[in-house]
Amino acid sequence: MALGENMYSEIRDSERQDLLRRVARRTYLSYLHGLSLVHLRAYRNATISFDFPVTALVGPNGGGKSTVLGAAALISKNIKPRQFFAKSGTYDSSMVDWKIEYDLFESGTAVRRTASYPTAKWNREAVDRITLVFGVARTLPATERKDLSKFISGSFEGFGETVLSADTVAAVETILGKEAEKYLLVAGTRNGDKELYAARTKDGDAYSEFHFGAGEASVIRIVTAIEKSADNTLILIEEIENGLHPVATRRLVEYLVSVARRKSCQIIFTTHSNDALSPLPDEAVWACGDGKLTQGKLDVNTLRTLTGEVNATLAIFVEDSFGEEMALAALREYSRGIAGVEMVGVAIHYVAGAGRVKSVTLAHNDNPAITYKALGILDGDKASEAEPDKYVVNFPGDSDPELHVAQAVAKLIDDVAPKLALNLQLKYGDAEHVKEIVLSRLRTNRDPHVLFDQIGEDLEFTAGITVARAFLTQWAENYPDEVTAIFRPAATIIPNHPLSEPSPDNPEI
Repeated sequence: MALGENMYSEIRDSERQDLLRRVARRTYLSYLHGLSLVHLRAYRNATISFDFPVTALVGPNGGGKSTVLGAAALISKNIKPRQFFAKSGTYDSSMVDWKIEYDLFESGTAVRRTASYPTAKWNREAVDRITLVFGVARTLPATERKDLSKFISGSFEGFGETVLSADTVAAVETILGKEAEKYLLVAGTRNGDKELYAARTKDGDAYSEFHFGAGEASVIRIVTAIEKSADNTLILIEEIENGLHPVATRRLVEYLVSVARRKSCQIIFTTHSNDALSPLPDEAVWACGDGKLTQGKLDVNTLRTLTGEVNATLAIFVEDSFGEEMALAALREYSRGIAGVEMVGVAIHYVAGAGRVKSVTLAHNDNPAITYKALGILDGDKASEAEPDKYVVNFPGDSDPELHVAQAVAKLIDDVAPKLALNLQLKYGDAEHVKEIVLSRLRTNRDPHVLFDQIGEDLEFTAGITVARAFLTQWAENYPDEVTAIFRPAATIIPNHPLSEPSPDNPEI
């Protein structure tokens, strides 16, 4: 599934654009604008810019997300370096010469800072900015958390109870979708340095955090701490989706966007969840992997394929969601005509834009750790950028693929209209009506990207994706030469392709 499908976010695009402008104009009093990881673990001269006040770090396990998060924290005085970068004697000698450079705004003034580990300890030009860190331990069951162990007692009584603030209650209710007025913050010690959450039922019975869900407790702790924090606080969260339903994950990120606007806070989090990305603009997402940092929203499943985490047989990268459908239709038809070719295990993903299709395909194929190859397919109007010898090819035509497919089918409309009607889940007798609508829309359409939606509206509101798939089916069946041309350069990497000498059964090789 393409990123964003069935994941509606209530954050308006105007809100995103406003926050992007605030960062670009440097209107925040305190803000981390960028990092240069000169040398840090697998990173060498890798840079990241925080163009949106809520940033998501995505990537496979071990890809370097927590390294970037730790680097962001390291320049704050209230964070101990060993919280992210602990050294264990000679076993961590690789830490020597680590260095990070920072582009900051502090008290409205642009400053540059450095943190380095020349030989035996960290040297930091730290700043006073308050930083909150929420690690993965927050979602451990309460019975396994050392900071709560002293509260496990049949005789425990708190030293005072505090109800949650109105803002905290409202946020928790929105995120969890349940009433939050019942929650209490209990002082576990006389000086209040240890705290436990509890709740009361409608009947007045109390139950402690030991009986909360892990995600429930995590949300309450995060929101309470944020609402108590000062404006311009830096907030760092590891694996934001831990313990949460996908809808709650999305709502939590939406809450963080509101915090960035309301309290001028900056938030950076790591995630494996597409739901956490849906409220964010492309500029807010960075992919971490193989010592590289890449800006732009990539589907998490795409990243897993790109890094070899998915056990696929072939990866195909295209520019957009229509490209996914076109590649699938073409591959399905191609597999019918070439004996032995199988579609099982082929992963098709869109990665937004010709440049990215090319870069991720080349990076994938250059990675010796990945056992299967990738094919990149550019739109027809980007044919000049194709490199077939490196498995970067293009769809047919010299225009948008939607327009090419529609025009190709329209050329045969007298012959294919009955089949097209059936593909559209209409009656065979509706062929003439379908023909008229197709030809009419091709004459009036100005944006090929909405052409199939427009045809669907005219056909008694048939879904645009249904129309697109119907046209793709007819295109693939009636233009076998175009289908073959897409995959011919990649014959050697297609699973179970017969790599034999040319024969009557296999004329393309």
